Amino acid sequence: RRCVRGKSRSELGAWSWRRSGRPWEKTAGRGAAGRRRERDPEVGGEALESCGSWGSRISDMLAADEFLRSPPKKTVRFGGTLMDILLKYQKGENTDFNLLKDQLSDPDIKDDQIINWLHEFQSSVAIVTKEFEQLVSILLKVPWLRRSKAVEEEYLAFLSNLVSAQTIYLRPCLAMIISHFIPPRITVREDGVDISDSDDDDENVTRSFNTCHRALQTVARYVPLTPQFLMPVLIEKFPFISKSERTLQCYVHNILRISGYIPVLRHDILELVIERLLKIDVSAPRKDIEAAEDARETCEEGLFDMDEDEENREKNDVMAHPIAERLDILMIILFSYIKDVCHVNGKLDIGKMKDLYRDLVLIFDKLILPTHGSCHVQYIMFYLSSFKLGIAEAFVEHLWKKLQNPNSPAVIRQAAASYIGSFLARAKFIPVVTVKACLELLVSWLHKYIDNHGTGSKAFCDIALHGPFYAACQAVFYVVIFRHKQILDGNLKTGLAFLQSLNFERIVMCHLNPLKVCLPSVVNFFAAINRKYQIAFCDTIIERNRRQILPVVRSSGGGDCVETCTNPLESFFPFDPYILKRSKNIINPLYQFWEEQNAEDLTEAASSIDEYKGEEEDDFLKGETPQNDGLIGMTPGFFDSTLRSPDSSVGSPPVTSLQR
Repeated sequence: RRCVRGKSRSELGAWSWRRSGRPWEKTAGRGAAGRRRERDPEVGGEALESCGSWGSRISDMLAADEFLRSPPKKTVRFGGTLMDILLKYQKGENTDFNLLKDQLSDPDIKDDQIINWLHEFQSSVAIVTKEFEQLVSILLKVPWLRRSKAVEEEYLAFLSNLVSAQTIYLRPCLAMIISHFIPPRITVREDGVDISDSDDDDENVTRSFNTCHRALQTVARYVPLTPQFLMPVLIEKFPFISKSERTLQCYVHNILRISGYIPVLRHDILELVIERLLKIDVSAPRKDIEAAEDARETCEEGLFDMDEDEENREKNDVMAHPIAERLDILMIILFSYIKDVCHVNGKLDIGKMKDLYRDLVLIFDKLILPTHGSCHVQYIMFYLSSFKLGIAEAFVEHLWKKLQNPNSPAVIRQAAASYIGSFLARAKFIPVVTVKACLELLVSWLHKYIDNHGTGSKAFCDIALHGPFYAACQAVFYVVIFRHKQILDGNLKTGLAFLQSLNFERIVMCHLNPLKVCLPSVVNFFAAINRKYQIAFCDTIIERNRRQILPVVRSSGGGDCVETCTNPLESFFPFDPYILKRSKNIINPLYQFWEEQNAEDLTEAASSIDEYKGEEEDDFLKGETPQNDGLIGMTPGFFDSTLRSPDSSVGSPPVTSLQR
């Protein structure tokens, strides 16, 4: 201050003080005093000498040190102060305004320039109204990430001032922040040709993501309406499923992270993520995934030794189907999110788990339950239910209410029955006592349905009339197939008494004829188990139904095709084996795989039954049960018709013995 005291107003106006590579270096302006100083360096020397030689030496040392540590920085500015430029633009003078836009659009803009402009913008946000929308748009495109911490902090301060003073710029600011949730593309050019275009996997990407979340939190703190404006932006910016795995991975991870500090958006964010994952899931049918894996195994057969190195093992974890590979990565993220939300410091938080269950079950009803072709996304409910038996029971009860509600559409009731059967059969964490209780509930409902509809003018086999009934029957048969060994383990007499109390004979022999509608593979296995343990007899009905099935002649592509409809319910097993290579490691420990029974096991079981029955025999089985030496396949062609979902059932693939 002493150095410039005594100078005239004109002389001071000709000098501008700017930060540069050197501390407070003086930069000549455009006034006459500046030109005079260029010609005569001694002008004003007396004032400078009053600062003292000691201060000059310290300044020179600091300047030299800063110069060695910093690259040259641009310090020249044109157009005057920001306030003057904006006021001139409002009066119709565009020259300085255009110069300002050019400087902000410069790809080589330096950190100090960005800081200076942002500082001036913070002081002028009150007049940056909608007429300066173009200027703000340019400023929001300034590359502020991956720069010095000073630039990032100044930019965050600018954003907070802008959105609090001019809320019309809230959505553009949110769109700018969300756009950085996707890693930038790195293009490698050689001789003017793009030879590589890939995602940037630099470690600084994580730092950039953290800064973006800080920016979003800052905006949300200053503008309470941020959640209402943010959700449409998240939907708009969601990458297409054809984008790379890393692009989808980064975006999904980041928007799920938003739900942590803006909890009011958690339901909407989860709904968005699950909706997009469902689209990916149905775009990769199970049969296509398996075909791609088989083709790769055939091509790679004999190329590698048995002693594979780590690189080859990692390569084998990659799905051959590109869409399945994306889904595999995203499912890992979603499973990890569910676990992190429900656990605090490694311990299960019951309250948070219940809150998450409420959100997910609503999304399940809206998106997953009506979707017929999904194979993997529904496992989020399977995984969440594994945390606590109470959640699993609540999920089954929720499905049960859907099934028995006559006001729900038939297709939803049938889907609910399929989920009940598949969940009880496949969830290893559900104890047998719960399975038995659910079977009693389902069978009781079936008997009541037969009481009400098993006689009269509508007592005939018709899917349009009795679709939910047939779906519930198939669910019961499916659960018995998978869980009968556990039911009979421990006390065989008690287990058999329980199965006999369910009165399967009345169900299979009623006029509604469920054995004619259910999947042949399920019917054959269920009949074999009933025959083996002498619970009910189904073979006569199965043979009669087989003779009554008429082939359907369809004409397509210029020729006739004779088909037999084996899946009139269009049913599928929602929790068929999980086949995504990486994420299945989370599901497999919780999963009940099919255990194919051999002849020796069946013979031992049959002898055990004879021991406790003694001379007691079931009269209705005399002379009707084919003698088969204890083998499970009794009906003609049984071994060829394993528990396999037909191709017409999009959600369940061809499997062998329910896919072990």
